[in-house]
Amino acid sequence: MRVKDTLNLGKTKFKMRGNLPVKEADLQKAWADNKVYQLRQKLNEGKPTFILHDGPPYANGDIHMGHALNKVSKDFIVRYKSMNGFRAPYVPGWDTHGLPIEQKLTQQGYDRKKMSTVAFRQLCRKYALEQVDRQREEFKRLGVTGDWDNPYLTLKPEFEAQEVRVFGAFAKRGLIFKGKRPVYWSWSSESALAEAEIEYHDVTSPSVFFCEQVVDGKGVLENDNTYMCVWTTTPWTIPASEGITIDAGFDYSVVQPKGEDRKFVIATELVDGCAEKFGWEDVKTLKTVKGKDLENVLTRHPFYPERKLVTMLGDFVTLDAGTGLVHSAPGFGEDDFNVGVKYGLPISVPVDDKGYMTSEAGPDFEGVFYDDANKISLDKLKASNLMLHFMPIKHSYPFDWRTKKPVIYRATPQWFASVDKMKDEILASLDDVQFFPDWGKKRLHNMIRDRGDWVISRQRVWGVPLPIFYGEDGEAIITPETIEHVAQLFGKYGSDVWFAREAKDLLPDGFTSPHSPNGKFTKETDIMDVWFDSGSTHQGVLVERPELEYPADLYLEGSDQYRGWFNSSLITSVAVSGHAPYKAVLSQGFTLDGQGHKMSKSLGNTIAPAEVIKKMGAEIVRLWVASVDSSADVRVSMDAFTKISDAYKKIRNTMRYMLANTSDFDPKTDAVSVEDLASADKYMLAQFNKLIESVKGHYDRYDFLDIYKEVMNFVISDLSAFYLDFAKDILYIDAKDSHSRRSMQTVLYDIAAGLTKLLTPILPHTAEQIWPFLKEPEDYAQLAEMPTVQHFNGEDQLVENWDAFMELRSDVLKALEEARDQKLIGKASEAKLTLYLDDKQTKLLNDLDTDVRQVLLVSGLTVAKMADAPTDAEQFNDGVAIVVAEADGDVCERCRMTRETVGADPDYPHFCDRCAKIVRAEFPETVGVAFDEK
Repeated sequence: MRVKDTLNLGKTKFKMRGNLPVKEADLQKAWADNKVYQLRQKLNEGKPTFILHDGPPYANGDIHMGHALNKVSKDFIVRYKSMNGFRAPYVPGWDTHGLPIEQKLTQQGYDRKKMSTVAFRQLCRKYALEQVDRQREEFKRLGVTGDWDNPYLTLKPEFEAQEVRVFGAFAKRGLIFKGKRPVYWSWSSESALAEAEIEYHDVTSPSVFFCEQVVDGKGVLENDNTYMCVWTTTPWTIPASEGITIDAGFDYSVVQPKGEDRKFVIATELVDGCAEKFGWEDVKTLKTVKGKDLENVLTRHPFYPERKLVTMLGDFVTLDAGTGLVHSAPGFGEDDFNVGVKYGLPISVPVDDKGYMTSEAGPDFEGVFYDDANKISLDKLKASNLMLHFMPIKHSYPFDWRTKKPVIYRATPQWFASVDKMKDEILASLDDVQFFPDWGKKRLHNMIRDRGDWVISRQRVWGVPLPIFYGEDGEAIITPETIEHVAQLFGKYGSDVWFAREAKDLLPDGFTSPHSPNGKFTKETDIMDVWFDSGSTHQGVLVERPELEYPADLYLEGSDQYRGWFNSSLITSVAVSGHAPYKAVLSQGFTLDGQGHKMSKSLGNTIAPAEVIKKMGAEIVRLWVASVDSSADVRVSMDAFTKISDAYKKIRNTMRYMLANTSDFDPKTDAVSVEDLASADKYMLAQFNKLIESVKGHYDRYDFLDIYKEVMNFVISDLSAFYLDFAKDILYIDAKDSHSRRSMQTVLYDIAAGLTKLLTPILPHTAEQIWPFLKEPEDYAQLAEMPTVQHFNGEDQLVENWDAFMELRSDVLKALEEARDQKLIGKASEAKLTLYLDDKQTKLLNDLDTDVRQVLLVSGLTVAKMADAPTDAEQFNDGVAIVVAEADGDVCERCRMTRETVGADPDYPHFCDRCAKIVRAEFPETVGVAFDEK
């Protein structure tokens, strides 16, 4: 052996190659082949259960960053719980019914109206399953663990059967009814929509002020020459106008502008503003009356003189815009509808399913698209001298969230699930639910509080049919017997059977009803709202699957699900069982682009997870998820992933260093007991114990960002900048089996193994790459348990001492930096320090029981009394003064320290006495061999 080969005894070449895009795929194949998920479930049998119930993404198209944020976050939780004492099976699922799939097939050239319903539904099913397979592979590529071979799908017969039973629970409580009332109507989808299917965009609408002639003032107003001033932002609804709504408590003035024969009624508070808009001058107030006194005043319809409009009292009129008198068309607005029903008005709906005006609107409007009818209304008002003012107004308007087209309020016969009747029960159930963040409870509470009855019928075909029959007299038949029979049919044949069979073949054998004396029945053709589908998963999945439990421990989705899945699931669960379907709810923000804009394919600002994975690997996506504050909206950019990649490399390289320096360490035979560890090693063990405790607490509270911050701080500050910095002088220099080296290796190994376990939920691919280099009993990191804290006697005092020393060390580093700036030294190893300390600091160093010079990485160290400090010593505020000088002697070729003992041993002229002694003992064959001899 050459003497040069003894320079660094402990320095081992170690390779743990990255190449994540390739290695990850290989690892995932190995996990699947070896059924690692199933092995984890078997290990956890008999443990307490933790169920994170997967909210079903819609089966359509590639996954986006929002999907990645959601699924990876869930994976963190499931993996952690599985490694920390819980049985935590994860069953992923998909929402597979609904309009978007019908639209995709239409775009491919299929016309559902020219096909049998069953044939079209079979095409929908095929498309949905293709999308499930596509998305499943993308989720698996992110490293998400779960029962991917047996996910739940809302199109599965067993799920559809349970959904029918959920409907039956509503019906049994008298919560299902049919009514004609305004609902969100999507002319682009030709279907009613629920609130959860609505999104809002700013639009500019034609706002018009016009007047209607009083024909019966009820003794309060003069007839014929008095006009009620009304306001609307939907002129196209004027043909359906049946009345005017005012507020009983407002004051209304009868005014007459200069040059006008007509008199006008306007809310008193708005007279001045309206006069300015209308161009009126010298407006005289002739009379002021209370709104309640104007009730039942009749006016003439502006287009149809024979139609009389009634003045009604309502509580939705405001004074922040308009005139204080609202044009009311009961067929086109919820408030209008409610007040219209109260006053017994006809519910006119002169617009068809596709948004075109019908003959009921009059000959000038028939066949015109509703939005184009605005101009016709404005022209007619202008021609009859009834328009007072027109102006465009920008406001928020509801859109169909699938087609991105505006919707209208339209009164149509629909099936409803009553929310009002059980609203108090629903709200009370929230008291048993924990929310992350806390404000989630208030948000969901307010959404339920303000929610109207749920329109659950849809005029489509790809979905679960409403299990409703009709008798010969038109009466709806919904009985426990018919519901259970349909559920059993769906469970056996799937819901296609509803469309394939006649009504009589869907009813129980021998079924009779007083509503059908001749035994003839028909069936409902509408399907259920897809939110009823996904809202029933607590029964179709949690109750149906034996490995799961109801209620779930956690629901985790985006913050939009307060009006979506969190909302619908809560309502259905309370209807079925009287309690919430979840014990806790965790919500996340949306993913935005780097400038804070919503990601959209049309804007070209999307970043697909597949794109990042291909370039950098899934681990970078996963670490990014841990690094962001997902309680708020999250910005996504390639620059962000590049920065995360740098952080990942820091973790990886630190792990490589620890593995390389424990490669000759066997924890079974080489480990040093905690009591016998060196002081600095005990301190690092204590620091790691704190990290374990803290990180596990963050996992329990779903605070992934805090995990990321604390792990990075530990890796960068505690390890790289401190412990591993002076570790080289022990690991590479001291004798292989020396107590000092084995002590440090014991702690390094514990940290490497423990940190790998802590990071397995976040970086499972990296953890599995590390695992073969550790001497742990489990075949996979995923099959290990989370590390536990190892406290030891005297720990608190030791930590207190070392924390105090770290402040002294900070002073030393500042002094060394100043010396470098002054060109006194280059590296710290070229320096000798004189520390002038007060009694407290001197005692501190003695109590540390460590080689302080070695920890500070300097070649010489002298401790003196503070009173002896020279005037040129650098002073610090904590009883410390420091003098930095160039160390005496030569540089040892082995330990790289400057020593006066270099060459003291003639057999090793290039080594200091310490290194010469170690090499002589470890490698006696090198005695007398020249340093550069080969």
